[in-house]
Amino acid sequence: MRVSPCPPKLITDMHMKLSIVLSTQLTQFQAATFSGGLETNLAQISSLGYQGVELAIRDPRLVDMDILSSQLAKYNLQVPAIGTGQAWGEEGLSFTDPDPKVRQAAIERIQSHIPIAHKLNAVIIIGLIRGIVKPGMDHSQAMEWLCEALQACSLEANHLGVRLALEPINRYETTLINNIDQGLRLIEQVGMDNFGLLLDTFHMNIEEPQMENGIRRCGERIFHFHVADSNRWYPGAGHLDFSSIIKTLIETGYKGYISGEFLPMPDAGTGARNNIIYLKSILNQLFPDSDS
Repeated sequence: MRVSPCPPKLITDMHMKLSIVLSTQLTQFQAATFSGGLETNLAQISSLGYQGVELAIRDPRLVDMDILSSQLAKYNLQVPAIGTGQAWGEEGLSFTDPDPKVRQAAIERIQSHIPIAHKLNAVIIIGLIRGIVKPGMDHSQAMEWLCEALQACSLEANHLGVRLALEPINRYETTLINNIDQGLRLIEQVGMDNFGLLLDTFHMNIEEPQMENGIRRCGERIFHFHVADSNRWYPGAGHLDFSSIIKTLIETGYKGYISGEFLPMPDAGTGARNNIIYLKSILNQLFPDSDS
């Protein structure tokens, strides 16, 4: 899949929005930049100038939507995406577990996010809940289970106009869907228009021969976008060329959020502050007439 770049006049009219990851509960996942202390963290994220907050929600039953909606409105924050990976990391749920009961529980967990995603106009992220190819399991069997689960979830989500985005994750964290080409083939297998990809610069730096070419190939199937530098710290703390990356992303026609998902280093607040300062400096260079 190849998408022609937008004409320069369209690029200059765009306004990119920035968000950052917040786990609604304390988590073992190290790259959740903020976690716990919901209102305190929302207040800090808003004060730093972010327009959005990407929420990592392990189980929607643990979230009071009335309180959450009230706090989001109070701090003028939108939710571009909902992360679901903690269901794998902390409960062991996955689409590719040999136990059919576990696979069904994983499907039902993702489907339980759909009403919240609809209310918040958010993309549902499929991260490590996809699972891995466990020892003794055939890779083709795992892919069959993965495809079936994604079709079931995408079909259910489609009724409410909700989109799902699978994140290609590097080979050291999963044995299923590590790069963009594998993700694009999976999109063809699933065959649903509301199923696309989430691209993450940390994982792309490991798996893609040339990051910008991968972004161009993915084109309109980019449903969400994560940024972290080469060392998984905030952008600007490593060696990635974010000016080139963001320019390429814009040329695909992407109009969603650029969302920070990086280690809370040296601490969450400092990382979040450095991230937005750095990204805004790039956006101001790309869009000198905007208020990014």
